[in-house]
Amino acid sequence: MDAADFSAVLSEVRRFVRDRVVPLEAEIDEKDEMPADIREAAKKMGLFGFALPEEYGGLGLSMLEEAQLMFELGYTTPSLRSMFGTNNGIAGHVLMVGGTEEQKAHWLPRIASGDVLASFALTEPEAGSDPSTLTTKAHLDGDQWVINGAKRYITNAPLADVFMVFARTDPDAPRTRGISTFLVPAGTPGLTVAPKDHKMGQSGAWTADVFFDDVRVPASALVGGDAGLNRGFATAMGCIAHGRVHISALMVGMAERLVDESVAYASTRKQSGKLIGSFQLVQGLIADSQTDYYAGRATVLEAARAFDAGTDTKIGPSCTKYFASEMVWRVADRAVQIHGGAGYMRGVAVERFYRDARLFRIYEGTSQIQQVIIAKALLGEAARG
Repeated sequence: MDAADFSAVLSEVRRFVRDRVVPLEAEIDEKDEMPADIREAAKKMGLFGFALPEEYGGLGLSMLEEAQLMFELGYTTPSLRSMFGTNNGIAGHVLMVGGTEEQKAHWLPRIASGDVLASFALTEPEAGSDPSTLTTKAHLDGDQWVINGAKRYITNAPLADVFMVFARTDPDAPRTRGISTFLVPAGTPGLTVAPKDHKMGQSGAWTADVFFDDVRVPASALVGGDAGLNRGFATAMGCIAHGRVHISALMVGMAERLVDESVAYASTRKQSGKLIGSFQLVQGLIADSQTDYYAGRATVLEAARAFDAGTDTKIGPSCTKYFASEMVWRVADRAVQIHGGAGYMRGVAVERFYRDARLFRIYEGTSQIQQVIIAKALLGEAARG
């Protein structure tokens, strides 16, 4: 995108986030729902397709541009980003990376516009950190695929119009080589979405279990057609690597907000007749948080540049996701500490962000999984003993 045009996009998103969404954060948290007018505004701004190609109606942002956009979106409740994150990220990228031209032409313009909300159905009750162990199965019956299984914690499942479903199509193949991806529209007979989950944080971002009981889809629903058969796992991992840089940038935006909240509180709250910002131990907490934020921002930008260049699409995404998720958790914890008792009260921004931030160390691959990925990539055969 032209630099001037991209700057205008960032400015518009910043105004939208800070002027319209931030004032609604407490309401979104209390009602566990994103207001309809915010959803419509996000559609008009192109936020449902910022990472999708221009030829399909998206903005076609690079990873570096996307990271900068996520810095702005991360300044408010993460449920805003979650509303359109899967369209741009792991769900939309399944089609970008592995779809046929016909599948792209049919689905991507509607996904980019927000007319279709897509979900990425990979995680299962017994296959979370290691999705290669998934047990959902699909077999060919004439000219239809029949899918059976269950998925867990599927983002946007209660609202989704289409699911990107990962199922085992070759039970005899090695775990990572017998999985395929299917496009399953909501409402398909046999597909059931459970009631939304009641989570610790990130209210307004809905997740739910999804069940498949003899769900039948046409042969054309196989992502990538015949060429996509048994290649779903590789497609998923490529999409997840992109998502790790994406979500890391969101965490940096949240860290910036937490630092701002901490500075504002320390600049106005008095204790023993003095502003608590004059206490050196409080100053130390703020300095540590600003340093964490600064390092996180630099790490994400470097990972995004390398991702765009194709020089690092594995270690970099895992490094930045690992660092950013642990970083924002530290910053959130310090923010609550700076606020003292007020930081433990509902209705105070840092209390809400503290609950929101905890999830980042778990989803898109836990911190421990990132450590394993990084170490194995560096050690090679030595990691296997």
